[in-house]
Amino acid sequence: ISISVFPPSNVCIGRYILNMQITSCGHTYQRCLGDFYVLFNPWCADDPVYLENQAHREEYVLNEHGILGRCRPVRYGYCGSLASVMCTVMRCLGIPSRVVTSFCFPCSIENPLGINEIFDSTGKNLCGKDKLWRYHCWNESWMARRDINQCCGDWQCLDPTPLETGRGSACSGPTWVRSIREGELDLDYDGHHMFSRVNSNYVGWLSQNNAKRTKFFCDTWPCGQRLITKSVGSEQFEDITGAYKYELGSVKNKEAYYRAYRRIHPGYCNASNCHIDRELSSLKNPFLSDSGINMRLKMANCPMYGEDVQLNWLLENLRNENKTLKFNLCAQIITYSGCPMDQFWKDSVNVTLGPREVKKIPLCISYNQYGPYLYDHNIMKVVAVSDPECGEVLMVSRDIVVNRPPVIVKLLSQPRLKVPCTAEISFCNPLQEDMKNCVMTLEGCGLFKEPMTIDLGTLASNQQARTVVEFTPYRLGSHRLLANLGCHKF
Repeated sequence: ISISVFPPSNVCIGRYILNMQITSCGHTYQRCLGDFYVLFNPWCADDPVYLENQAHREEYVLNEHGILGRCRPVRYGYCGSLASVMCTVMRCLGIPSRVVTSFCFPCSIENPLGINEIFDSTGKNLCGKDKLWRYHCWNESWMARRDINQCCGDWQCLDPTPLETGRGSACSGPTWVRSIREGELDLDYDGHHMFSRVNSNYVGWLSQNNAKRTKFFCDTWPCGQRLITKSVGSEQFEDITGAYKYELGSVKNKEAYYRAYRRIHPGYCNASNCHIDRELSSLKNPFLSDSGINMRLKMANCPMYGEDVQLNWLLENLRNENKTLKFNLCAQIITYSGCPMDQFWKDSVNVTLGPREVKKIPLCISYNQYGPYLYDHNIMKVVAVSDPECGEVLMVSRDIVVNRPPVIVKLLSQPRLKVPCTAEISFCNPLQEDMKNCVMTLEGCGLFKEPMTIDLGTLASNQQARTVVEFTPYRLGSHRLLANLGCHKF
């Protein structure tokens, strides 16, 4: 006799014990056949997590690997680690999930829709209450929300490491992603937190003698400027910024902002759009749009450890008159959470621009200047600010990521199930100094049952290390071999 059990699509997930009961000739026999687990089923059309696209099911449920970026991990509650763990748990439960990375993530203490950064007259970023995180990771899970009358599945935002507590605990969501874009923050849960993190206004202040502060920069672009996730079936990223907010300055973007503003600020619940516009315009200094100088810092190279940082400073005079200004330039290390650290480079430049003139000034920061200050961080902030004595306050800044040198993996034989395979791992020290305590770590689900550690010792400048490793694949399918090198520098 063959018996099949089909649990309904709305049954609670969890562990069940299967008992068999047989009644014959007035006697009842009962026997435990074992236990089993019921999970969500994205292949079932009646399940709340049903996902129609097979390629999406393979990516967001069956894929054991993902991409967060080559960011330096930190201790204790690192967003990337916990987002990865949560994504793993959700996929194990059968819920389609993915990790989302947002660049320029505001952390404001007082104003939920605004963030302030303070600089001194040399361009140094001072440590204030507000922080502009360079990135933040959270999760999206695909499900239908019956609690908000949502019949069909859609992406819901969940943050295991939020900046605020949600309903008294350190969690945020689920929040319907589309409600964030539309500014519909009345829907459960915590939508106002996520909306403010991708739509805040950024304001820069110049502090003079730690007393007087002058507003010299205001922009809506930096916060939540790009949101990405791993694309389906490839190692590239997919830009999903449009799922969280409409194009900046569009009619729909403004309507969503007005709608959210009224819900975040109770005093404006009945305010007109014009009233809100007047309030927002007060953030801006009229001088900001009347300077007549357009500036930006453009990278001339993609620097790696050991290489000089090359930039081009582009200035454009928008007026029919000469402009002469003195600028103070500086560079300092910034942590991923926006905390300014050591200022390691300073300079001063006098710039003269003729009417409508465009000028390009090359800037160079050598490795000898920034190398000793990187430590566990690989982000630096370069700032050019006009001297307040010139009568005009102008600023341009750019965050620069210094990439770590690559580890090259080359397969020497065709991988086959339960057949030994060899690979060559190579790395070259690009620094003009020794790299000490070099350790190579290899791992790969389906390839290595335990991580393999190789001690490379000390590598001299420009020395190349090569090592051949052997492993035996123990699981069919496509797998990824991960190689990571650590040393006293990174």
